[in-house]
Amino acid sequence: MIQQLAIDSLGAGIGVFLGVLIGLGIRRRKGKTEGLLGGSVLLTASAAAGLAMLVMMMLKYVTAV
Repeated sequence: MIQQLAIDSLGAGIGVFLGVLIGLGIRRRKGKTEGLLGGSVLLTASAAAGLAMLVMMMLKYVTAV
């Protein structure tokens, strides 16, 4: 069940990852690095994508019950 929820929520995670990666990459090139986890754009984008997937998984689980 958890695997199916993860597969169904993968699109949201990938979309958020790419969006945050592009947005924070542009922001970092301008010299604004505050708010990044460990000073890393990749780490921050991964954390945002993981959180988005978890939220989507919870929403799909609640609406399926």
